[in-house]
Amino acid sequence: MRVLDAARDDRLTRDAMLAALDASGLRGLGGAGFPAARKWRAVFAQPGPRHLVVNADEGEPGTFKDRWCLQHHLYRTLEGMLLAAHAIDAEACWIYLRDEYPEARHDLATAIVTLRQAGMALRPIHLRRGAGAYICGEETALLESLEGRRGYPRHKPPYPGEVGLFGRPTLIHNVETLWWLPEIFGAPDAAARFAAAGRRGQVGRRLVSLSGRVRNPGVHNAPAGITARELIEEFGGGMQTGHRLAAYLPGGASGGILPATMADLPLAFGSLDHLGCFVGSGGVVVLSDQDDLVEAVRNLVRFFRDESCGQCTPCRVGTQKAAGLLDAPHWDRALLTELAQAMADGSICGLGHAAMNPVLSLLRHFPAEVVP
Repeated sequence: MRVLDAARDDRLTRDAMLAALDASGLRGLGGAGFPAARKWRAVFAQPGPRHLVVNADEGEPGTFKDRWCLQHHLYRTLEGMLLAAHAIDAEACWIYLRDEYPEARHDLATAIVTLRQAGMALRPIHLRRGAGAYICGEETALLESLEGRRGYPRHKPPYPGEVGLFGRPTLIHNVETLWWLPEIFGAPDAAARFAAAGRRGQVGRRLVSLSGRVRNPGVHNAPAGITARELIEEFGGGMQTGHRLAAYLPGGASGGILPATMADLPLAFGSLDHLGCFVGSGGVVVLSDQDDLVEAVRNLVRFFRDESCGQCTPCRVGTQKAAGLLDAPHWDRALLTELAQAMADGSICGLGHAAMNPVLSLLRHFPAEVVP
């Protein structure tokens, strides 16, 4: 907690923290990639009391780096939380934890007591369990759940930085974003070194959840802008024996799917937008020539159908309709495309916007003989 001590006794001021965040280029690493410094300034500009919420509801299939942070670097993560809370002068911290992480819940509860006894927690820290709903990873649905209501996404604006938890300005960060803060604030040149670690003109590093047909799956600390092929070879130990790279999901279930011929594109925020894909929360799933890509896409759409909260008709009905259309022996390309557009235009939150990404990317980027 050395960095937190420096912040508390004004050796590390709020202005210095914001300047370091600017220099680091740190973005929110839960999926949206919004610049962290801009978010802090926006929340602090609102009148108090303010809240800090930690989004530990890691529900994106293929993503497990937040669990790794909590398991292996718990106190570093909590220090990052307290640093952010100190910077915005938060009244309280709220940790919303995925209920499928019972070990992390036990460790967090113990650590919070330890921090209180050591006098390090100068504001209340509340630990709350999620109920296993994918939709509660969406920040406004998470706020609804924290307030004791069903996890329905809110209409925006207003944004949580203006009207968040209990109607107060709220800074929401996922676990990994907070995990980086002690390093970025830890030395005068740390922010610049972090920023310079990227490749191909990209800024910083991030924790990548790598899974699928690789020899060394797991969480890897990789430079922003690394390609899927480099990630597989340098961090994943290469493809499993007997498997040849066929496709990969660059950003978990909602990030779309790309062919092996596009494995040399940088994995960075905005770099895949023109292809209808995105890196999101950094969950890279590697598929081989022995995997059924069509069945994988069907499975992803069934997941979104099951996890739709049902609040808005385009998502609730659209995901059901999509799952049925994909079970047909021959896909109606025109109807699937029209359905995807209706869902993207009319859904309240990102689930409905992105649910058809796997379908659209398969239709767009893979040979016609792959698609029924």
